[in-house]
Amino acid sequence: MWYDHMGWWMAFGGLWLLLFWGGLIALIIWGITRLSRRNGTPPKQGPLDVAKERYAKGEISREEFEQIKKDLS
Repeated sequence: MWYDHMGWWMAFGGLWLLLFWGGLIALIIWGITRLSRRNGTPPKQGPLDVAKERYAKGEISREEFEQIKKDLS
């Protein structure tokens, strides 16, 4: 009889339905977090990055830059 095995098919279908909706919700959350990171603030620079930028702009001399590198390492 076909209705004897219907419980297994319903459980299997319910599992697939749960996986489908869980995956869809996870995909939506992932997309929202990716979009919000793009529009956020840029990553913070470390002290060495700031020193490199200042050296490139000519705000500090080579000796000062080398001393900063030594101090930070």
